[in-house]
Amino acid sequence: MNDIHHEFEETVKRIQSHNGVDGVIVVNNNGDLITSTLDMRSSVNYADIMLDLAENAKRFVRNLDPTNELTVLRMGSKRQEVLVAPGKDFVMIVLQKQNHKSIMKSIINSL
Repeated sequence: MNDIHHEFEETVKRIQSHNGVDGVIVVNNNGDLITSTLDMRSSVNYADIMLDLAENAKRFVRNLDPTNELTVLRMGSKRQEVLVAPGKDFVMIVLQKQNHKSIMKSIINSL
């Protein structure tokens, strides 16, 4: 388990180093925190909400096409994007600032 934790830490550091990334959270499929760059309270709050949303999104994708599966759920607000990537044994949540090149920002501006 220590090697797995170290691997997550290295991945989180690499993602966190990208310009505009506000935070990275990794939880197992039970919602237990593996690692996070945010404080504990924020990490738990985001994880609880995003795990429920990801499960609903997975069901939605499977209902549309039983041979398909959710790979990434991407949501945006005026200030921030949230990416949720469910894996086999874990879920990674990435929070990033909206930027001027963001597809999400283009969609929001067109509404």
